[in-house]
Amino acid sequence: MVQSLNTKIDLVIDATAYTGLTDYGEIMIGDKGFEFYHGRDPRKFIQIPWEEVDYVVASVMFKGKWIPRYAIQTKKNGTYTFSSKKPKVVLRAVREYVDPEKMVHSLSFVDVVKRGIKSTFKKNK
Repeated sequence: MVQSLNTKIDLVIDATAYTGLTDYGEIMIGDKGFEFYHGRDPRKFIQIPWEEVDYVVASVMFKGKWIPRYAIQTKKNGTYTFSSKKPKVVLRAVREYVDPEKMVHSLSFVDVVKRGIKSTFKKNK
């Protein structure tokens, strides 16, 4: 069994991790870090200490009514994407340990298209 990073647990909730294949399990948020444990395979887990978190990126839709997924961008190991049953509760728990300025919205589909068009015209000049 894997040893948890946390000494105090604030939140445990069912979640999905998008790591190539979809993994179902639980997210644990505590005083030392963000952890994901697979529901069936104890060898599949993700542990991210709070010192390692660079940004938390939330995909916000319908003016904040729905958050389908969120990602944790680390300083060294890349980005991990998750979704859970109550994402607002999870993000509020994360906000206790991560600076609120490091929690950002992801770009919408329209913003991505605008950037692509602008970059195409800049390349032609």
